[in-house]
Amino acid sequence: MIKKILLRILFVFVAIIIICLLIPQNLKMPVVGADDNSYNHNTFWHKGWGSSVVHKGVDVFAKKGTSIKSSTVGIVLTIGDGDKSGKFVLVLGPKWRLHYYAHLDEIKTKRFAFVTHDTEIGTVGNTGNAINTPAHLHYSIVTLIPYPWRIDNSPHGIRKMFYLNPIDYLKEK
Repeated sequence: MIKKILLRILFVFVAIIIICLLIPQNLKMPVVGADDNSYNHNTFWHKGWGSSVVHKGVDVFAKKGTSIKSSTVGIVLTIGDGDKSGKFVLVLGPKWRLHYYAHLDEIKTKRFAFVTHDTEIGTVGNTGNAINTPAHLHYSIVTLIPYPWRIDNSPHGIRKMFYLNPIDYLKEK
């Protein structure tokens, strides 16, 4: 029993190293059927929905229940149901980047699952603090390797070295 557990831990560790260091990042639009008109290109790092909280991602709008596929190859670190994010999935992908999918209507993956661009991880919803908004996917990218040159004098300046603008990556495709 202990041998099986240790082998599983070793497998997960090796998989994480391979994914984070060796696999190139090749991001895809996570919401099936979405295009450039499905999201506001100016929402990253702005206050949205009448909130005083700075938006550190992009909201991709689609019909409730629309399939969400992983934007990258990776390992699902956790899934859950939080007060603010509602149903969410967190994937560790290449370059030590965390891909965060929030406000899901349904979660269709498991913790520690290996995902690719073809893996359905959930469906579009409006759970959590998005309950009074149209159905959408909140998608964020956080780097675990800091980018100190991105720090500025704004109130959130230090955070800017960790949050990456997903819109920049979605525009590349």
